[in-house]
Amino acid sequence: MTAPTPPPGPSTPQLRPWHGVLVATALPLNRDLSVDYDRYAEHCSWLVANGCDGVVPNGSLGEYQVLTPEERTRVVETAVAAIGGARVMPGVAAYGSAEARRWAEQAAEAGCEAVMLLPPNAYRADERAVVAHYAEVARAGLPVVAYNNPIDTKVDLVPELLARLHGEGLIHGVKEFSGDVRRAYRIAELAPELDLLIGADDVLLELAVAGAKGWVAGYPNALPKASVELYRAAVAGDLTTALPLYRQLHPLLRWDSRVEFVQAIKLSMDVVGRYGGGCRPPRVPLLPDQEATVRAATEKAVAAGLA
Repeated sequence: MTAPTPPPGPSTPQLRPWHGVLVATALPLNRDLSVDYDRYAEHCSWLVANGCDGVVPNGSLGEYQVLTPEERTRVVETAVAAIGGARVMPGVAAYGSAEARRWAEQAAEAGCEAVMLLPPNAYRADERAVVAHYAEVARAGLPVVAYNNPIDTKVDLVPELLARLHGEGLIHGVKEFSGDVRRAYRIAELAPELDLLIGADDVLLELAVAGAKGWVAGYPNALPKASVELYRAAVAGDLTTALPLYRQLHPLLRWDSRVEFVQAIKLSMDVVGRYGGGCRPPRVPLLPDQEATVRAATEKAVAAGLA
């Protein structure tokens, strides 16, 4: 009996694990702030069913910094069990390179095919330390997507450094969160084979037009169908479809670049009828005016048929 042909997905040759819309998943917590793994599994499945290509667990949106090692391990295993390892690209950031490598090895053992890695973030590392850090994690054997977030890490993976990391075979892509869309063109000049991933929701259109191969996304947690439609149109150069959608969604997308992005996205999930829930300390609830702004923008998106 011939086995059925699997549906197209990140494991197919034409689509690398970091291509497409990969949702940096928010992590559902119970009232006592323990992790609700069943709800998380359902959320991963729901995202894929609504057109997303995969998930990125244990990123900042997933509150990885305040998870225990046991929780962090189980989050990855839960996502893989729900949607398959080819669709799961865990964040493996850690203060130490050896620990980050261990998280990459855990991802490989769980069945994942790529990982996402911040530079050293315990201090302002220089170029030699950054290269050594990525070299150590690359030894785990999985393709590494770098994550450039100079706002939070104080280490800037500038295009020249990214080109060096790629040239030495240490990274295959970069989630670009600097907000400087001009970098897309410099990266393409210096390292044309390095895949650019949109790292901030509020520069999606600009980086898609510049040649991005993927989007490590926040707001699809609440609005997956509209977000996927926007991304697909943008990368296809269909501005007739993309630009109006971008304008409609931007009041929400810009929250992905704010300090309160986790709380904002979880609130939007609650508003659309999903489960966002609370956050672990030291994150605190949104201020009343912030909550009102996010709630109003989400309700407007729902009324426009974007949810």
